[in-house]
Amino acid sequence: MPRFTQNDAGCRVYTFKEGLLSAIAHDLEIAVDRFHVEWDDARTRVEARFEATSLRVLHAMKEGTPNPGALSDRDKKKIESNIQGEVLETKRHAEVVFTSSAIEPQGEGFVIRGALELHGRKRDVQVRVAKEGGKWVATATLHQPDFGITPYSAMMGTLRIQPDVRVRVSAPA
Repeated sequence: MPRFTQNDAGCRVYTFKEGLLSAIAHDLEIAVDRFHVEWDDARTRVEARFEATSLRVLHAMKEGTPNPGALSDRDKKKIESNIQGEVLETKRHAEVVFTSSAIEPQGEGFVIRGALELHGRKRDVQVRVAKEGGKWVATATLHQPDFGITPYSAMMGTLRIQPDVRVRVSAPA
């Protein structure tokens, strides 16, 4: 089976702020440092596994652009700790698994439908795959409450993360 890993591909998670005090918060780009994706030669089945314990905050985002100086290393570590301990509860749910049920051509790309197991719950999701330059890029929007995840909130809810996060996996074409 063909396969790629974090050594030849990338996985990013994007979170977005909201709430009354959102002006003092940050949208984030988070890397998943350990994962692999496999598919069969006929491109009829895809399986992906992501280690939830390997999430690492890369930087804050401002208007869709990296803002590397906005967070200190200490801030990043604290956010990572909150994500793993409070949000994803990685001690109980260390792995995220996607298994396809259908792959359909769409334009010059594909739509992959399947089940995602995250935070101990399995839900159907749809992944769009498109060619961008010399890469295949798969994107999906995940609604955290669908998986029993309460989006991070602070200061009595005046600062919080939107319930939808975007996941992007890119690999050489």
